[in-house]
Amino acid sequence: MRVILAQPRGFCAGVERAIEIVEKALELYGPPVYVRHEIVHNKRVVETLKAKGARFVEELHEIPDGAITVFSAHGVSQKVEDSAKLRDLPVLDATCPLVAKVHKEGQRYAEKGFEVILIGHEGHPEVEGTMGRIPGKVHLVEDPADVARLAVASDAKVAYVTQTTLSVDDTREVIEALKSRFPQIIGPDVKDICYATQNRQAAVRELAKQVDLLLVVGARNSSNSNRLREIGQESGVATYLLEDVSSLDAKWLDGVETVGITAGASTPEELVRELIEKLRAYRNIELTIMHGIEEHIQFKLPDQLRPAAA
Repeated sequence: MRVILAQPRGFCAGVERAIEIVEKALELYGPPVYVRHEIVHNKRVVETLKAKGARFVEELHEIPDGAITVFSAHGVSQKVEDSAKLRDLPVLDATCPLVAKVHKEGQRYAEKGFEVILIGHEGHPEVEGTMGRIPGKVHLVEDPADVARLAVASDAKVAYVTQTTLSVDDTREVIEALKSRFPQIIGPDVKDICYATQNRQAAVRELAKQVDLLLVVGARNSSNSNRLREIGQESGVATYLLEDVSSLDAKWLDGVETVGITAGASTPEELVRELIEKLRAYRNIELTIMHGIEEHIQFKLPDQLRPAAA
């Protein structure tokens, strides 16, 4: 059986930075280090950091006074940041720089008198953080039907921003609906879309042409992992999302000659390796990596952690 690995797959620069922030904080300050929400959406990552002394909480009131506090890669609202300042909590902000860029774009639009529309998934931590960073009314839409229901005056100045884990393809129909209803609407250029989301989705579309079965390694609550699964299914290939090797069903391999494997942007490569070894237990495999984009982007750590990094 042939096994083809997607390229790129797995960790993006924002996730690598967030995990490194927690690890360097533990080195520099010692445990415990408190993290608001999961640092990224992956159980293995969270459990590994817990074992090193990280403690994950849902809200700031669960963090003791004076404890080192980390905001997750998804970002937080201004209210959360202000609450941390009121308590003088020493904060390390692991918000992905690309998420922070969306915050700034939305803020600039709001300051210029635009009503801001956010394209994203309700309840996602990144969406909650972004909506809480933009002053004034922010309208959330997920699909063209939401656009039709928007309570916005036809003569209003309107702008849109998007959740970073959505690609150009994910948002195309919504943006077209927005432009149809609001011809003067403005929004970010295509180049502002998260590179990792776009690259991983493009790789899966290409991989789906070459395989009989597609396995996506990622968390159930990971937006980008779920989208990779959806793309495989839309391509007409049997596609499954696995949190780890325990989710693999040997029946999926019946009659399969070629398997494709990819991983969400918050999935560690060790989970991919474990899946490959599990497949070896069932069949002799020929392993290859598809041709694709090699990512070399790195984001700087917060200034407080530079000594640990050095």
